[in-house]
Amino acid sequence: MSPASRLARLQRWVPTGLLAASIASLVLLWPQSPLLACVIALMVALAHAWVLGLEFILLRVASRGDPTPAPSPRQLAAAWGREVILDMVVFGWRQPFDWNRVPDQLQAAPGKVGIVFIHGFVCNRGFWTPWMRQARDRGHAFAAVNLEPVFCSIDEYCATIDRAVDAVTRATGRPPLLVSHSMGGLAARAWLRHCGGRARAAHVVTIATPHGGTWLARFSRLPPGRDMRIGCDWISALPGTEPDATRLFTCWYSNCDNVVFPPTTATLPGADNRLFEGAAHVDLAFRPAVIDHTFALAGRL
Repeated sequence: MSPASRLARLQRWVPTGLLAASIASLVLLWPQSPLLACVIALMVALAHAWVLGLEFILLRVASRGDPTPAPSPRQLAAAWGREVILDMVVFGWRQPFDWNRVPDQLQAAPGKVGIVFIHGFVCNRGFWTPWMRQARDRGHAFAAVNLEPVFCSIDEYCATIDRAVDAVTRATGRPPLLVSHSMGGLAARAWLRHCGGRARAAHVVTIATPHGGTWLARFSRLPPGRDMRIGCDWISALPGTEPDATRLFTCWYSNCDNVVFPPTTATLPGADNRLFEGAAHVDLAFRPAVIDHTFALAGRL
């Protein structure tokens, strides 16, 4: 387990600040109108819901012409609602306050493959808490990385992933399964390119990973965001360095992913590409079908 998470310290300010602003709205506006005070306080507390709503609108517009089945308005609304709740859980609690609840486990039941968990952009190992609990209960050795510093090129995360892979490999005597979300899947591919390739990984599961980049990254000026632009040099160079590696990949994607779109950008040619309709970006990582399939795959490796 990583000894510290600078991101966790930074993210603690967000829910704390929103809570303080919400309470201040109640206090200041209550004498004028209790109803208005409650409405404003709720709007402040759910500020992220408005940002997510804009992402879903952009998803619908930018995904026109994509071969993936277009989401219905009902699917989009349900996906938005689940994402609003999950973002509060993940970014408001697990990552800032509870990121080290489940420590790495470097002992495995006999014959069990180990797992390395790799989170996405502006996340830490707390993202994987439900997965780590299941891995522990199922007897898998595992390590979950913290990819820091947050705002650097994806290539710079290879050393962190390499240390985790080494630790799990030593614990089990076998190459591990890599399970990654969003940008973490690109970090896993960068690690495959720079640190040993196919022989060091039993399989790679990516969940909502922008293998072909994402439309939304065009607005980013940060190094990881630039690495995730559709058609950028960094993305374009990956396939040429892994000619057979797609056989190692299972790629989960969704028609309601509000961060990685158009949807087919989350697929890889030749991989086991699995469409899960109706799930948003964070939500996709916690759907039981995705989790159960991944652990069943681990059991077969």
